[in-house]
Amino acid sequence: MQSTAFVIGIFEFVLLLFSLSFHECAHAWMASRMGDQTARLEGRITLNPMYHIDPIGTLLIPALAIFGPFVGFTFFSGFLIGWAKPTPVITRNFKKIVRDDNLVTLAGPVSNLLLVGTAFVILAVICIAVPGGRALVRANLSGALAFGSGLQPLVLLALLAIEVNLSLFFFNLLPFPPLDGSRVVRNMLPYNAVQQYDRIGGWISYLLMIFVGGYVLRLLLTPALVLVFSFLSRL
Repeated sequence: MQSTAFVIGIFEFVLLLFSLSFHECAHAWMASRMGDQTARLEGRITLNPMYHIDPIGTLLIPALAIFGPFVGFTFFSGFLIGWAKPTPVITRNFKKIVRDDNLVTLAGPVSNLLLVGTAFVILAVICIAVPGGRALVRANLSGALAFGSGLQPLVLLALLAIEVNLSLFFFNLLPFPPLDGSRVVRNMLPYNAVQQYDRIGGWISYLLMIFVGGYVLRLLLTPALVLVFSFLSRL
């Protein structure tokens, strides 16, 4: 049982690295489309995680959340959060600064929803088109892994991809710098309020993201997962 949980943890960590890279690549691609080539010139339009890794947000916090319980550290257990190195954007290169900046910002969370949709379609196809697929998916939804099936790794990866990317979607929309939600909120504030808002940074942001963000994430993620998995169980 311990070894199975560890394997699932490895899957989650790999999926998180890919999902964060996809997220930042989406920011960079959209910025390029909107007229700012800064991220493109820095090589950020790539799925290679080496270009996107933030030591704390991509490695330390997720590793503690996923693997901490195996050594008795349970502070971060129960929720998975993470972030990558922010994509560089020079807004003066945009034609319509506020609109284009918001489009670049929202491209990240939308990319995570795209991965959720892709994983859902894969599971739906397995349920509908593969003999025994419906039973396999339902078994995994109930927590029973069918290691005798060749599709078991794919089903597990798809389910974990839904969990990881919904988590990233909600987490990145929180209004704490440097998360994406803070950028959208900043674009809505009057000038004087922006000056105050920009002073939030450093360890204050980390504390807000980890403690407040973790609590809010639990409130949003649980009903969203219930909704998605209930659709799958009815296929």
